[in-house]
Amino acid sequence: MVSNPVHRPTSIKDIARKANVSFSTVSRALQNSPLISRRTAEKIQRISRVSGYRVSAVARGLVTQRTKTIGVVVTSIADPFVSEVVDGIEECCNQHGYSVFLANSNADPDRERKVVQSFSERRVDGIVVTSSRVGALYIPLLSEMRVPIVLVNNQHPGEFVHSVMIENVQGSREVTNHLIQLGHRRIAYLGDRFGHQSDTERFSGYRQALDGAALPFFPELVVHGDGKSEEAMTATESLLRVAEPPTAIFCYNDMTALGVLRVLHAHGMRVPADISVVGFDDLFIARYTDPPLTTVHQPRRRMGLLAMESLLQLMRGQNPSQAITVAAELVIRESSGPPRKDRR
Repeated sequence: MVSNPVHRPTSIKDIARKANVSFSTVSRALQNSPLISRRTAEKIQRISRVSGYRVSAVARGLVTQRTKTIGVVVTSIADPFVSEVVDGIEECCNQHGYSVFLANSNADPDRERKVVQSFSERRVDGIVVTSSRVGALYIPLLSEMRVPIVLVNNQHPGEFVHSVMIENVQGSREVTNHLIQLGHRRIAYLGDRFGHQSDTERFSGYRQALDGAALPFFPELVVHGDGKSEEAMTATESLLRVAEPPTAIFCYNDMTALGVLRVLHAHGMRVPADISVVGFDDLFIARYTDPPLTTVHQPRRRMGLLAMESLLQLMRGQNPSQAITVAAELVIRESSGPPRKDRR
């Protein structure tokens, strides 16, 4: 019995032998080098196609000092905010021939640093970090790692060199003004107890709207969860126990609003007839809640595209805008309405 011979992939040596040229000539021709005549290049490229030759990414990286890979650090692949940001990054990467490596930070600053360091050691060409807990602390490390980094919605206090951020203050001011214009005077803010930059800015916009309307600020109407539904439920219960409960609740994000809606439904409260609820993010689920959620839209896919375009410029040695801010957009749905007449 004769065994089938093992098929060996075509190498540059094989192509050089068939074309009767040197290895270096083949390498240059496959990279469209102007040093090789058009006739010779076309001959070599034709032989490589017929032979089924595939360029090795590793070998190409050794020659060009580029791996054509991008590292993307996300808080969690389960985070509904992340998927559209990554879609934007991947769309831009596909257009420019880059592959994407994805890793979780679990919103842990130490893990985030380790993941970024690991990407750097793997010689990725650039790194995008979403919702960074490290932020400005990267600045002294940039020259050491020699890998350009762009942050999306940086959560660490202080400025980072290159970032893409939503206009948190503007967005929260607009949504609070929307509630004020409906007639609400006791508006609660359910924030994130971890004190991230986005929470600080959204609370600031909330306060600016109250001050702008000459409305009093009630400290008892400010409570905190962790940006997730479960802790939002506990925080909502505390708001309902206030001597004079709020007529509207502005939630740090849409996941917080989900927890709020669940508690209100459990108490038999009608939204928005008894109390209004608004969120921030405009996640996919916001239009399918009961009732559909008034919220602030973040153009997540566009933010991913902008971050990747900024990273590409950095990798080319260019100097893109350092802090790109994206306007927030108020999306009014059925979860917000005027307060009951007896609560005005």
